[in-house]
Amino acid sequence: MTAELRDPSPRTDEDVLLRLEEVVKYFPVTSAKVFRGKRDHVHAVDGVSLDVARGKTIALVGETGCGKSTLARCITRLYDLTSGKVVFDGEDISNHSRRRLRPYRRKMQMIFQDPYGSLNPRRRVGSIIADAFTIHGVAEGEERKAKVQELMELVGLNPEHFNRFPAEFSGGQRQRIGIARALALHPQLVVCDEPVSALDVSIQAQVINLLADLQDELGLTYVFIAHDLSVVRHVSDRIAVMYLGRIVEIADTDDLYARPRHPYTNALLSAVPVPDPDVASRRERVLLVGDVPSPIHPPTGCRFHPRCPRAQEVCAVEDPVLSLQQGDRTGHAVACHFPLTDGEAHA
Repeated sequence: MTAELRDPSPRTDEDVLLRLEEVVKYFPVTSAKVFRGKRDHVHAVDGVSLDVARGKTIALVGETGCGKSTLARCITRLYDLTSGKVVFDGEDISNHSRRRLRPYRRKMQMIFQDPYGSLNPRRRVGSIIADAFTIHGVAEGEERKAKVQELMELVGLNPEHFNRFPAEFSGGQRQRIGIARALALHPQLVVCDEPVSALDVSIQAQVINLLADLQDELGLTYVFIAHDLSVVRHVSDRIAVMYLGRIVEIADTDDLYARPRHPYTNALLSAVPVPDPDVASRRERVLLVGDVPSPIHPPTGCRFHPRCPRAQEVCAVEDPVLSLQQGDRTGHAVACHFPLTDGEAHA
């Protein structure tokens, strides 16, 4: 039985900028079975449905390998979908060619995780940021230079440094260059793929505050990807928790932190560091046993059941549906046969 994993939040079409409908992305892998007529696949994203409201931030969280970054590249159509739909601003762009996607590239942009690897070290930052203007024929000459300097000033960089190379900037400054490049064409949607995970903690706060200020000033919509729940709490309106290619819980941020329902969410929250040593000593850490199952051959039933402390027989055979729990607020859904109650959450 395959669960229909849908975002239950009630929204009108006018409120929704991005809608994902049962998005699936598999990657073929080479194995001995290929020679026997059968090919294995990595189930990177497996049936994700999600609504992203205009002007809001939704965070995708989960441990490494759960499919967050793959889903980000499906959203921006850097990857072709195996199946499902990506609906952007009311238009189904799932099967658009590169030519038909061109106008949508201006409306959705991406900030990458590595500020070192995402910038060409042989090019000056001014030309890196100006690429968007050149490709789309927006500006040239002195007008293009003025726009580049305006963007650099917007993200907190000295506009006089547009002729420098990326190596002449710090990690936080390089990420600001990446943000300026993403904002060049005034997009509606920005997908942030772990934009602060490669930065020092002190710099993380600066970049997060910058993203928040830009959202207020420009009316941006964010899909914010992270594995650190202490980071997303300060930037997101809603949080979707992913495990092995699927969303296992989704809720408004405050509601998720106050009342986690899925055992996996509870384990993630219990691992968030607490600055008060007295509070930390009283917390009960939830330790998960075993390793993450292979995404090539995911478990039957609930994908979390081999590591779940609450698993029972039904969990191994029946896939739980992402659904609302009695007494929870509208929009808080969990895919679990035996969700936690308020008194059982340790985070």
